[in-house]
Amino acid sequence: MKPFSALLESLIFTPGRNAKLAHLRDYFAHTPDPDRGWALAALTGALNIAAIKPAAVRQLAESRSDPVLFRWSYDFVGDLAETVALIWPEHHDDAHVAPALSEVIERARIAGRSEAQGLLGDWLDRLDATGRWALIKLFTGSLRVGVSERLVKTALAEFGQVSIDEVEEVWPGLQPPYRELFAWLQHGRARPQVDHLAAFRPLMLAQAVDEADLRKLKPEDFCAEWKWDGIRVQVLGGARQTRIFSRGGEEISAAFPEIGDLQGLDAVLDGELLVRIGDQHGSFNELQQRLNRKTVSAAQLKQRPAFVRLYDILFEGDEDLRSLSFEERRARLEDWYRRRVLHMPLLERFDLSVQLPFKSWEELEKARQLAASVNAEGLMLKRRDSPYVAGRPKGLWFKWKRAPDTVDAVLLYAQRGSGKRSSFYSDFTFGCWRDDAAGNAELVPVGKAYFGFTDEELQQLDRWVRSHTVERFGPVRRVEPALVLEIAYEGLRRSSRHKSGVAMRFPRIARIRWDKPASEADRLDSLMSRIKD
Repeated sequence: MKPFSALLESLIFTPGRNAKLAHLRDYFAHTPDPDRGWALAALTGALNIAAIKPAAVRQLAESRSDPVLFRWSYDFVGDLAETVALIWPEHHDDAHVAPALSEVIERARIAGRSEAQGLLGDWLDRLDATGRWALIKLFTGSLRVGVSERLVKTALAEFGQVSIDEVEEVWPGLQPPYRELFAWLQHGRARPQVDHLAAFRPLMLAQAVDEADLRKLKPEDFCAEWKWDGIRVQVLGGARQTRIFSRGGEEISAAFPEIGDLQGLDAVLDGELLVRIGDQHGSFNELQQRLNRKTVSAAQLKQRPAFVRLYDILFEGDEDLRSLSFEERRARLEDWYRRRVLHMPLLERFDLSVQLPFKSWEELEKARQLAASVNAEGLMLKRRDSPYVAGRPKGLWFKWKRAPDTVDAVLLYAQRGSGKRSSFYSDFTFGCWRDDAAGNAELVPVGKAYFGFTDEELQQLDRWVRSHTVERFGPVRRVEPALVLEIAYEGLRRSSRHKSGVAMRFPRIARIRWDKPASEADRLDSLMSRIKD
């Protein structure tokens, strides 16, 4: 654990990208198997161990220290892992040998949740403060050390002196602790082989663009299509079954058997997963009723049948099409669609995303204004000559989203963040006005936001929270209802699970309304009237 905890500490205190890459390369070069493989899995989100809930960690820490002192310390520090690491009693006798990372993970993977909690206590006794911090981060699944999966793969490529594309190519077919990967990168063994119809490949993503950025681009270089309001998926169509993966690489085939049971597609496809309501595709709220389910009922299959709106094709049979231009791939996709879909029962399970004709950005802007009317988030712009490249390459694909809706709400509660934000109040709950049973105005929570503001605005909000706190509930502060925040959001839906009766999608703080009194913030009935039933 010591080398792994030292790596995490180095990463979290290193701001520069190149310096982070150097730390990662050094770790991979000097750490033996299987420890470096398990570390790689943890850093890329591929680690599957018996997670321990934060409440269980708090209970364990209170059993080894003064409970009141622990709660005060946690309230002051704001980060659970740091608090437990510092307050845990030190053991300096020779009998307490620090465990290896592989010992921790391999034992935790076969342990039940209750047994894992006992193991955690034993390992905390055998580690120093940095090791304890890293161990808790590992068990709770919240490393947050400022590295993305792409950055870790870049470090692997540099370590092995191969291209990042080669690492991306073999990555989907590998499993922790990645012995064959390191055998290839460090010892010159054969490159791992991957079945292209059985392994997920990272999707190509788009950069955000605004009108000022568009002026630097030539309209004739781009194709345009709607950015649909579903979830991005990759469909791997083999001879006997079809597998569906979310953008993050999680297989979701079981929740959508009407697509997963299809056979003979013989292609790897990129598209948007949607549900059909009547003759139209449903909103994201309708799709949510089907997500995160291990099984799906016959009623759900009938009420919300799923289909994929196709954007792109990566493989057809054994042929890799990713190096072709977007225009060439689109032609191949349309040809595949005509041959495989139009004259088969698959017609209800797939359709093509329509290409929008335009000659100028002004003409395309008029189309963008219609996005909400077709349940689209905005537009996608794709260079006609762009290959299919994993990640978010610059200058190839752009997303031009429609302007978000906004509401002026009153700040009600604040809580410290985690990681770099553990010293700041950065998670904010806000509310709107409504009349109670007696006809008096009251504030009811309508959402929570923790991004959208600048670093300077975060400091301003933190100072305001500290000076206007009226009550505390553990790490949460209730503040004087006097500050108005302009909240931007992507959509609303009715929700019986929320006190306000409304759920807000992707809320973020657009600006701080220092100029607006709280009494003039928006009312809940006005917000509810925006919901499209």
